[in-house]
Amino acid sequence: MNNDVIYLDYQATTPVDPRVLAAMRPYWTERYANPSSGHRAGREAADGVREARRIVQSFLGARRGTEIVFTSGATEANHLALHGVVDGSGRAGRHVITTAIEHGSVLGVCDQLTAAGHHVTRVRVDRNGFVDPGDIAAAITPRTVLISVMHANNEIGTIQPIGAISALAREHGVPFHVDAAQSAGAVDIDVDALGVDLLTISAHKVYGPKGVGALYVRHGTAITPQFVGTQEHGLRAGTVNVAGVVGLAAALRVLTTERAGEVSRIGALRDDLAARLRQDMPAAFVNGAPGSRLPGNLSITIPGTEAADVVDALPDVAISTGSACAGGHAEPSHVLTAIGMPRAQARATLRLSIGRYTRKSDVEQAASRVGAVVHRLFPPARSA
Repeated sequence: MNNDVIYLDYQATTPVDPRVLAAMRPYWTERYANPSSGHRAGREAADGVREARRIVQSFLGARRGTEIVFTSGATEANHLALHGVVDGSGRAGRHVITTAIEHGSVLGVCDQLTAAGHHVTRVRVDRNGFVDPGDIAAAITPRTVLISVMHANNEIGTIQPIGAISALAREHGVPFHVDAAQSAGAVDIDVDALGVDLLTISAHKVYGPKGVGALYVRHGTAITPQFVGTQEHGLRAGTVNVAGVVGLAAALRVLTTERAGEVSRIGALRDDLAARLRQDMPAAFVNGAPGSRLPGNLSITIPGTEAADVVDALPDVAISTGSACAGGHAEPSHVLTAIGMPRAQARATLRLSIGRYTRKSDVEQAASRVGAVVHRLFPPARSA
């Protein structure tokens, strides 16, 4: 990253931690063999995968290494979870429950399932982005084969009441999938404590490399592979990205020791940034649940502006208008419209996200530059 750019888009992706890079490097240059090969070099690569699986298992509180399936990222993990469980249920006209604010990788699969003749219920959320567990319960039918709810929203940061939802899922005997790509870097993830059957994580959201993730699949969960082969316990074919999974594990190992202090510091910087922006632009307001939101997330609406124009006018500040995966679309964010925001306000919303390498000076400079651009591009109307 250019040192002249203030990076405040950590929810889109994070830089690779130097400690992670150091752990990965030998698997590019020395231990590069195929881990499925039977010779010594292959066994060394396989040892790296085995240790990475052990670390991921420990991080998630999983009981078996075979419950960890390495994937190319969260999108593939979500695809495997939804398609795999629906295909594995062995029922016609299956029913899936999700929410209106899920990541596009989940909602896109739901569209595919609908086109294939299945039924999908997208449960509404309130103004803060919370889903009511009672609405989940009301949506369950005898045909329901999966509930999928993201742990924390990627745009407004709201953390969902996963424990209450998982209790309902267990009561009705319905498998429960949680997309934890955004939350793994900020909150404790224990699959038994959460009560989940499937859970998605992504390396590049936690200072690991892009192109690798994992899906936790509780032992006994019926799931059909989408790529047929022998790797990953038969659930994900293809040669394992050895350096990638080693990097994922290294990133999680750092989180295990540093997350608590990191979350406190990041949350304080986020609150400082919000206060500075609102002091400069009093009409601005913050989105998401005040007491249950990712510490680094700041979704802020500045009425009367066009967020895309603000982003374009700030080449030295990396911020976004919402999910990076939705970039380039003229339509306002589906998350913001789902929480009841008028389209004009949705288009006036910026997402700034703070992370491991954000400094107080970054927050001060970013707030000043955003405010200056807003006042220049969208000066207040003058009375006649």
